Amino acid sequence: MNFDLTEERQMLQDSLRRFLRDRYTTPVRNEILESDSGMSAKIWEELAELGVIGALFTEEQGGFGGAGFDIAVVFEELGRAGVVEPFLDTAVLGGGLIAALGNDDQQAHVEEVIGGALHLAFAHGEPASRYDLNRVETTAKADGDSIVLNGRKAVVVNAEAAGMLVVSARESGDAYDTDGISLFLVPADAKGVSMQGYALLAGGRAAEVTLDDVTVPASARLGDAGKAFDAIEERVAAANVAICAETLGAMETATHLTREYLGTRKQFGRPIGSFQALAHRMSDLLIEMEQARSSVILAAGHLADDRKSRESNVSAAKNLMGRTGRLVAEDSIQMHGGIAMTQEYELAHIAKRIVMADHRLGDTDHHLERFIALSAA
Repeated sequence: MNFDLTEERQMLQDSLRRFLRDRYTTPVRNEILESDSGMSAKIWEELAELGVIGALFTEEQGGFGGAGFDIAVVFEELGRAGVVEPFLDTAVLGGGLIAALGNDDQQAHVEEVIGGALHLAFAHGEPASRYDLNRVETTAKADGDSIVLNGRKAVVVNAEAAGMLVVSARESGDAYDTDGISLFLVPADAKGVSMQGYALLAGGRAAEVTLDDVTVPASARLGDAGKAFDAIEERVAAANVAICAETLGAMETATHLTREYLGTRKQFGRPIGSFQALAHRMSDLLIEMEQARSSVILAAGHLADDRKSRESNVSAAKNLMGRTGRLVAEDSIQMHGGIAMTQEYELAHIAKRIVMADHRLGDTDHHLERFIALSAA
């Protein structure tokens, strides 16, 4: 089987890698991390012009990609450079849900997203939900031609920069029912929406969002009432493929930096990479990297499959990437020594992103349990 990229994807990878190598240096990223916004509006605009966001949507949605391998190509390069801008939240999650469920008027927001003019945030997780996508306690009550939303959303990434929130709320059923969950487009500055923002350890910003009698028209609902769960699960699967690919790119950078360091740092008159113990550890990392790459390819290739196949492959990949990522991050730091912990050195940020990626949308334990349950079904 041929796993080489198509000509179009190869061109996308080359142009994105070249742009990020020239523009997204460690000092530039450190300035972004220290800024109040936690992102660069200029770089976001430039990457949108480059077509990076468009590659995450299908032609029917106004883009030119949207398949699993398109997502993987983009996010591997973003991970390789340690990019902190919110492509996952605005495009894959928020924009993807609008594209999947929105009517003609709502679809116009997708064009704004692709052009870089609109930021989105997916307000789904709640203080008690952990990784369970079906646990939604935020309520949506009909009031004439309007819907009134009440509840709390936790760790809503990119909420402060978003022009609109894609909010999940329950119109019927109990807290764990998959039926009864709806999605609503809510302006971030709507009356009753309050946010408490904070910086994330691996870069970017998130917020705790409170919805206090937030009133939106019934036309703000995405798709049919109470039928949003399947779309949420499908988009989260795509987001997990993106996270796995991003982690893979970050791991490539970590191993590259480590190999360079072992070849230049000297003890007893020779590079420390020539010492057998360190050479064996480096070899083990490279072997683990190949297995990780295979899992990303497998998950991306099955993203358009039926639910059981899609979710099983995604959970298997997320579990493997979490375990391998921790190994790569820890061993890279240990083989570098103290320099790896300094913010001015590239590996410090990369290692944080690798480790924290495991905790986004399900950690290794969650996805192992999920894979077992799906296999038994």
